[in-house]
This record gives sequence, structure tokens and C-alpha cells, in this order.
Amino acid sequence: MKKLIPFLAIALIWACKEEKQTAPSIADTMKTYTIEQMMDNEAIGGGSFSPDNSKLLISSNRTGIYNMYTVPTAGGEIMPVTQSDSSSVFAISYFPKDGRMLFRMDGNGDEIYHIYLRDTDGSHKDLTPDEGARANFYGWTKDKKSFLYASNKRDKRFTDLYEMDLETLTPKMLYKNEDGYFLGGLSDDKSYLSLIKPINTNDSDLFLYNMSDKSVTKINENQSANSPEDYSPDGQFLYYTTDEGSEFAKLMRYDIANKTSEKVMEREWDIVGSYFTENGTYQVTYINQDAKNVIEVVEVASGKKVDLPSFDNMDITSVGFSQNEKWMRFYAGGSHTPSNLYIYNLETKEQKKLTDVLNDEIQAQDLVSAEVIRYKSFDGLEIPAIYYRPHQASAETKVPALVWVHGGPGGQSRQNFSSLIQYLVNHGYAVLAVNNRGSSGYGKTFYQMDDLNHGDKDLKDCVEGKNWLAEQPEIDSEKIGIIGGSYGGYMTMAALTFTPEEFDVGVNIFGVTNWIRTLRSIPSWWEAQKEALYKELGNPNSSDSVRLREISPLFHTDKVTKPLIVLQGSKDPRVLQVESDEIVAGVRKNGVPVEYVLFEDEGHGFVKKENQIEAYSKVLEFLDVHLKGDEGTPIEDGEPMEMESE
Repeated sequence: MKKLIPFLAIALIWACKEEKQTAPSIADTMKTYTIEQMMDNEAIGGGSFSPDNSKLLISSNRTGIYNMYTVPTAGGEIMPVTQSDSSSVFAISYFPKDGRMLFRMDGNGDEIYHIYLRDTDGSHKDLTPDEGARANFYGWTKDKKSFLYASNKRDKRFTDLYEMDLETLTPKMLYKNEDGYFLGGLSDDKSYLSLIKPINTNDSDLFLYNMSDKSVTKINENQSANSPEDYSPDGQFLYYTTDEGSEFAKLMRYDIANKTSEKVMEREWDIVGSYFTENGTYQVTYINQDAKNVIEVVEVASGKKVDLPSFDNMDITSVGFSQNEKWMRFYAGGSHTPSNLYIYNLETKEQKKLTDVLNDEIQAQDLVSAEVIRYKSFDGLEIPAIYYRPHQASAETKVPALVWVHGGPGGQSRQNFSSLIQYLVNHGYAVLAVNNRGSSGYGKTFYQMDDLNHGDKDLKDCVEGKNWLAEQPEIDSEKIGIIGGSYGGYMTMAALTFTPEEFDVGVNIFGVTNWIRTLRSIPSWWEAQKEALYKELGNPNSSDSVRLREISPLFHTDKVTKPLIVLQGSKDPRVLQVESDEIVAGVRKNGVPVEYVLFEDEGHGFVKKENQIEAYSKVLEFLDVHLKGDEGTPIEDGEPMEMESE
């Protein structure tokens, strides 16, 4: 980016009537957008082909809440299929041979998903009506006469595998899970089922279950992270990823008859997924390359890579194929633009853009492209991060900044579009999304570095991210805050509690504040991974509780001296509302400015536009007063404004 010309210099040039005029920079011409404008970008997902390939079934939040829509593959108007105004509706798939559809809903964010049928006459039916039980779609059977799904209706702790007959719409159990496995995929001939047993949050064992004789064969030899991907079209091999013997996950295939494994693909980054298309013509593989998806499509018969469409300053983020494998739908976007849906003919190589999700009122050039940077932490460890620099930032026009911390704890900030980040950046806040030690995507060693060490070295990585920001000429080093959701919300509170002078404000979005309670209140359906979580974070029912109390901000609120805003959904099953209630009450006792924004109809993440608008506008108002220092009405000490949205 070109250095901005100071106003005085411009005035001198005009006064001297120089013939050459400097072209206006983006900062001179950019517009500042309201939260309503920024959240009016449409978010879409999915893309199931209709049996005749004439339509795609997608999810969209264009009305303010997610519903199902169809879009013609030839291009044309997106048509609504459902019109929910309360719980979000997410499309699953067209039926393979007719116009019926499957979708899923939960109860305003409680994550108790049910699978619904939308019939051709427009009527809806809950196919998994068991109260309090979750159901997850697992795919269509090869003969297309049924679909597979997982449910914990028998035992809320464990997930069993069921098959739903499409004619009678009655389920039958295929696998009774009594040993705490995660379910993988069922082979096309229904002979084998892959199973995963978590060891810790870094490692898991992989097994193959014989549906006939009920024998179980362990596939991996040593402790490692293993994940089943797909069976070969001929059914002879199970493809899986593993980081056994290496830092990054590679793709393997297991010979079911001979019980031997061999490596089939390896890259310099994690291979995070691989599958075969309907008839086995193509194999699709996803690589997590420096916090963004890289997709490789290979023609199985020839072994040749398929040339995918390319775009300037955008990447293809996901792909899907029609049953006849002549068409591919894909999404393309980037950190500076929301992803649009495209259709691509694999024979003619023609492509068509089917959506335009960026709000018409927003000029694309006003949005910011992120830059991947790396900085050294306190012990010399290199920390990757994603930097969003406002167009208006310069050495002459310094801006405040935020350290953004992802969820997890083993999550990853990625090079994806975020309306909230772009909104903050558009209003003059630089954002550094840190991938502190313990983040996924940077090798097994890096991923394990925060085990039983949360709130310590990972927090120091965030502090060093703040220090990196402070060294940038365009940053006001006296105005740097910290923001994050879920585990990132915990890191926000840990920063304000354990390093109270490092950050100037904190934005806690449904963050953990009491690890003992959170780990004891793990949702029942997480039973299979509970022990794995305990191995990483600590067992709250053992002597680990002493350390867990020490790292829980709730018990140290007297140390918080900087302004805080807390946002929470009351339906959140992961981080309970009481976590936010109590941290707000504790910090208020210090006379510190605190604001609390509570939504009665949201869970772990805000999905309704009206709530996003309210939440993020409150965040900006808070930052403008307490970080940027703009004139406004500050919150009275100890008397924050609490808001509820019905």
C-alpha cells in the first residue's frame, strides 16, 4: 500500500498550483459502513444437486435467519423453500431420485439437531423426533433407498448408527455404540464401519469394525492423530489421514484384506480431508495450507490433476459434485470478500457465478485483504498470525488495534471472510488474529504445546502479538485491546486477569471463566471425548482442580482494571450463561466499566442477523469510547447496560 500523503503536504501542493496531482488513495475515497450494511452481506452454504442437476439446494441468511433456498444451475433467482422466523434451517440434501429434501434444525442454538423431511407438497416432518436426542446426517446409501444418520436417543452419552428407509421412513439400528467411539463412515456394501477412539485432543486411534462378525481391527500402530476419510470405489481400501511419524497429517490407505497400510499422498501441510465422487471418477483432497484451503481434484483413472478455475486474489474454498459427475459446484472467496457460489462443467470447462453475496451498498475496494505474518514469542517460538490493516492507517494516522484469539482451544484463525472483523477494520481498528501455540494447522508439536498449560504460554503468545502490533508504525501502541470468542473469550479474560496492564480493553464473547464448572458440565453427547479433554485441560474431579482454579479468571476478578464487554447466548450448551453472569458481577465490584449483552435466543455463536447487528454495534460503541477514546456517553462504573433480545 502506498504511504498516505499528509494533509499539509497536499495543501502545499495545491497552494503552489503544481500541475501534477496525486491520485487519491483508498483511504481518501473509502466509505465507512454501518453494522446494518456490513451484516447485510449474505452468508450461504451447502449446494446439493437436484436429481436432474437443474437446481442446487443451499442455506442462506438473506432474510436475517438461515433458511433453505434453491438456485437454478443455469443462473437465475434464488427461491425460498422454508420461511422460518425463529430457529435456523440448514439444508442437508435433495433426495437422490426425487424432489424431496432433508434439512436440520435445533432449538435456537441448543445444538440438539433433528433431521426433517420437506416433502414435494411443502409439508415438513421431523424424522428424528426423540426429545433431547441429537441426530446427524451420515450420507445416502449406495442404492439410494435409504440414508444413514447418527443419534444418541438410546443413550445420551453415545452415538449409534441408524438407517432410515426412504419408502417407509422408519429407522433401524445398524451399530450399537457401547464403547464410546466416534462413528466414521460405512462402506458402500455395509460390510465395514470405521470407528475413532479419542486418546487426547491431539491423538486418536482408528478401528475398522466388521459388521458381520463384529470383530474390531485397530489400524494405527502408534499413538497419533488418525481420521477415516473414505473407502475406495472398489471397496478394497479405507483411506485415512494420520500424523504418525510426522508433524503433518498425510493420506494413507488401508488394505482391508491384507491389513496393511501405505502412504498415498503427503504435502508440507496437513491433509484434512479426502473423498471419492459418486462413481469414483474423481478423488477430492483438502489441504490446510497456512490457514486456508487448497483443494486438489485428481482423475482416478489417469492420476492427473484436474485444472480448477482460478481467480485473482480469491481461492476456491469448497467443492461438490453432481451424481453423474459432469458438474461441480464450488465456493470462491477470501479474507476480503464473502464466498460466492459457482457452477462448473467438467466437460466443457464453462463456469457460471450463481450468487452475488456482497451487499450492493459496499464497495469491494473498501474491504481489506489480510496478510499472513509471523512474529517471535517470548521464548523464540515463531507464532503465525493474520493481520488486517485498515486502509486509513499510516505512520501519520495511527490507529488502535485488537489482538483476536480464536476458539478451541485447538482451533485456528483462517484466511476467511468475517463481517465483524471487516466492520472493525473499516472503522479504523487494526486486527491481528493470532494462532498461538496449541492452534491446529502448524504441526503436531505446535498443536500440543498448550496441553495442561492454558492461560500461561499461550497467553504470553498473545501478549507478544500485542507487542508486535505496538512496533508497527501505523499502530497507536497505547491503544491495543484483546477480543475473542469461546476459548478466545477465555483468553480475553485471562489477559485482563493475569496480565492486567498489557491490554487496554477486553471483548469477551461467550468465553469460559470457570474451567472446573465448564469441564464438569460438558454436554452429554461429548462423552466420547470427555477423557481426551481432561488429558489436555485437566480433570476437574482430581487434583487438577487446583490448577484449573488458578487459571480460571472468575476466581481472580479483583485483578481486572480495564474496561470489559461480555456477550453471551442463553441457550449455549458449551459455555453456560452463568459463566458470563458471574464474571460480569465479579468485575463490576471493581468499579470497572463493564457492559453485558445477553441474547435469549442464541447459543454458542450468534446466527441471527438482528442479534449480530445488536451485538457487534455494541462492541464498536464500547471500543470507540474505551479504546479509541471518541466522544460519547461512557458506561457508568459498576452500572453497565444489560440488553436482552427476545
